[in-house]
Amino acid sequence: MAGEKRSQEDSHSTRVIRVVFLALLLDLLGFTLILPLLPSILDHYSQKGDDAYQSLQNIVDWFRGAVGVPMETKYNNVLFGGLIGSLYSLLQFISSPVIGAASDKHGRKPLLLLTTVGVTTSYVLWAVSSSFGVFLLSRVVGGVCKGSVSLCTAIVADLPCPKARSKGMAMIGVSFSLGFTLGPIMGAYFALRSVDAELFYQGPALLAVFFSISDILFILLMLPETLHQDGKDSSDASGVQEVGDLLNPVALFNFSAVTRTKEPPSKQQMRNLKVLGLVYFAYLFFFSGLEFTLSFLTHQRFQFSSMEQGKMYFFIGITMAAFQGGYARRIQPSRQIQTVRMAILAIIPAFLIIAVAWNLVLLYVGLFLYSFAAAVVVPCLSAQVSGHGTVRQKGTVMGILRSLGALARALGPVVASSVYWLSGAETCFVVSSAFFIVPLFLLGCLERHKED
Repeated sequence: MAGEKRSQEDSHSTRVIRVVFLALLLDLLGFTLILPLLPSILDHYSQKGDDAYQSLQNIVDWFRGAVGVPMETKYNNVLFGGLIGSLYSLLQFISSPVIGAASDKHGRKPLLLLTTVGVTTSYVLWAVSSSFGVFLLSRVVGGVCKGSVSLCTAIVADLPCPKARSKGMAMIGVSFSLGFTLGPIMGAYFALRSVDAELFYQGPALLAVFFSISDILFILLMLPETLHQDGKDSSDASGVQEVGDLLNPVALFNFSAVTRTKEPPSKQQMRNLKVLGLVYFAYLFFFSGLEFTLSFLTHQRFQFSSMEQGKMYFFIGITMAAFQGGYARRIQPSRQIQTVRMAILAIIPAFLIIAVAWNLVLLYVGLFLYSFAAAVVVPCLSAQVSGHGTVRQKGTVMGILRSLGALARALGPVVASSVYWLSGAETCFVVSSAFFIVPLFLLGCLERHKED
């Protein structure tokens, strides 16, 4: 009987992982279609003399002057896109823990359907965005409603077996790699196929709507509810206190909302959870900053065109997918922290090599090590965090983790680009790579807690 029950659980876990993988892939394909088009979209609204665009341009001009960025169209587009990306990440920082906590009360599937409907609405707004204001509104709606990642990680966290959770987090990583590899290519292709040059973005936008509607139907028909009824509506915190814990940055770093349930984690678990959250934030803060400035470096040093930049990111995406599908999903839960340490140790020479790379061979050696770390760290940390808390807390835990990552991705590029233009590419990459000792130190603290 025990063996039969174990077999049923394994079969259920495998089905959930497959559905989550495909649902998130559909979501990410729609999300990434816009990435190669953003510079052209910004040029489009710039040439139209759009008032809302000019207002935001004034902020970009101020930032450019503050950090000494050259007056070049290429840099303007990257900075403008970075500003929009930071806004998107800040909205994710606010909404992710709220969405995660709501899923603990009302179920994963209803919240995933609701947020996907919101994302679909953002794509419809993009398709009809005759002004920059409407386009920016579409990004705001998308940022607020983009709950798929935190909800999918919560669904995987609901799985009873640590090994299944580890595999699920790795497969989420594979969906990211494939989405960010295939989506931009599809977006560029459909933009080039546009009949009306003025509305070149409508084809990709309508394709994003198609992917998102397909995702809604797929979730509705194929995704089982992983949060059982006895896991819902269990929080004993007041509404005001709960919202405060989900919006206050200090409370988020302390995972305060997790302690407001009827079965709060032990002090040992809370210490580990806080350390893992700090490791996650510190790693993504430094990583996202260097990731953002990488396109500056390759453009400035190697004169990479947009196509060459695309080939570089295609290499990164395919390499990450290979590591995640072939290696990361097989990492045993007991070895995840050790693997994270190894990956962070690999990323230090990766960025040092990129910093001094004056030929393409060295650059791609650095990018290979970079891809290995990017493929391993987040899935392993997510799997470790998913083991904390009861079923009543998984959505809140994973939502807070996603929120900390979004905050890191909002702040990291601003800091790194400032250092880049004030001190140069080499200084930026060398100094930032040295700071990866911070998450390594925190991992050591986590192990000491385990030994206490």
